[in-house]
Amino acid sequence: MDKTTSPEDLLPLTPAVFHILLALADGEKHGYSIMQEVQIVSNGQIKMGPGTLYGSIKRMLESGLIAEADERPDPAMDDERRRYYRLTDWGQRVFDAEAARLTRLVNLVQAKRLPGGA
Repeated sequence: MDKTTSPEDLLPLTPAVFHILLALADGEKHGYSIMQEVQIVSNGQIKMGPGTLYGSIKRMLESGLIAEADERPDPAMDDERRRYYRLTDWGQRVFDAEAARLTRLVNLVQAKRLPGGA
């Protein structure tokens, strides 16, 4: 990202990127955990396969939305091959911008459904 880029310049996010950011919003996770969280949060409507997940993660790392976590959980309790990811400040800003964009869309839909809506 260069200094003239604003979060809105990256919108709209793909569903995969949005759901990965959503999964990481409450803390670090490894890939398989991200896939599980996406499936749970989407009530099973989104089943993210490894190709989509790791392709998206690669692009998100390159764009600075996420970073590989520096610290790992207790090695005795974890597989050393796992890579943990976390949301960056930039990723949080882009996630917030996308959430605001989606909120505006939902509000527009609701306004159109009300009697006398535009």
